[in-house]
Amino acid sequence: MFFVLVFGILTLLHFYLWKRLVRDVARTRRVRRIGAVAVVSLAVLAVAALMLPRLIGIEAGRWIAWPGYLWIALMFYLFVALVVLELPRLALRLRARRKAPALVGGSDAPERDEPAVDDSRRLFLARGAALVAGIAAPTVVGVGMVSALSAPDVKRLTVPLRRLDPAFAGFRITVVSDIHLGPILGRSHTERLVRMINETEPDLVAMVGDLADGTVAELGHAAEPLRDLVSREGTFFVTGNHEYYSGHQQWITELDRLGLHYLRNDRTRITRGGAGLDLAGVTDVTGESFDDGPDFGAALRGRDAADPVVLLAHQPVQVESAARAGVDLQLSGHTHGGQIYPFHHIVSLQQPSVSGLSKVDDTWLYVTNGAGFWGPPVRIGAPPDITVIELR
Repeated sequence: MFFVLVFGILTLLHFYLWKRLVRDVARTRRVRRIGAVAVVSLAVLAVAALMLPRLIGIEAGRWIAWPGYLWIALMFYLFVALVVLELPRLALRLRARRKAPALVGGSDAPERDEPAVDDSRRLFLARGAALVAGIAAPTVVGVGMVSALSAPDVKRLTVPLRRLDPAFAGFRITVVSDIHLGPILGRSHTERLVRMINETEPDLVAMVGDLADGTVAELGHAAEPLRDLVSREGTFFVTGNHEYYSGHQQWITELDRLGLHYLRNDRTRITRGGAGLDLAGVTDVTGESFDDGPDFGAALRGRDAADPVVLLAHQPVQVESAARAGVDLQLSGHTHGGQIYPFHHIVSLQQPSVSGLSKVDDTWLYVTNGAGFWGPPVRIGAPPDITVIELR
């Protein structure tokens, strides 16, 4: 159903682009035919980018993923630009109609409710809109590519936990999420992230899901640098929704081999002297379809209520259960910060927070933008990040 919906949307978008960029601006049938063939070809390219890497493998799929995903981003911003330009275009057409002289005729003259807009004026407006969109969309996508492919920002913030023992004051958790190894991001992406995380000198590294979009056989080599992560307490991870799409059990086994610790509806107690801090983790809500759903009761069973608890949970929406369970701080990803504006507003309809620090009842929620991207290698208004959270 998801792919049927996506294909339906892609079809409608490409039809609109054909109407505005081909039919409305071309004078001859030959040019319109050429334009129609080009638009259909680009629509096939977009579908191929979404489907072929899963069918023919990540390595071969790279050749179609790059141009296909870039076209999807360009297509989207062409659509946005043209829709925005519909308003002044409509205003100009209405103004022209008001100025056009009314037709007056005898009883045998045909009635005209609205005077026609001059064809040359209509063509001028259509070509002007196409030109503006043709400049704006590639510019926005180019800026977004630079943002998505550049090194993530390193954010730092302090979070006060009401039950934190002074022995843990200044305890640093480096949070990374949504790395999304796949047909575009590979081993060099992982190596850069590991280097940046180690430079933060964390007490603990928290990976909160969506490591890869492919199998271990395809992307295990790209994930290998994770074994070089260095922190005082180790690296802990939980599953995201994309782990289940890519074979979650094989990735759990592989990350365990690389020295990472999996928190499957489980917790571990970290001590400093006689003081304790609970680190818990739950599986992603997508796991419910794979008989591996989140279980907050199991994750927090038997813990000392006097100690604060930090929870790793891929999706921010899980904070409602976390707040009921008395969690002090939940670390999440999943949203990509919206990744491509204005999707921020759509994501906010599903999740309680899209990015940054917020609070639900007595539970702090931090949502990272993620260190990678899904689909187009473009980020607008949501640069990638790694976050260092210092507890107080």
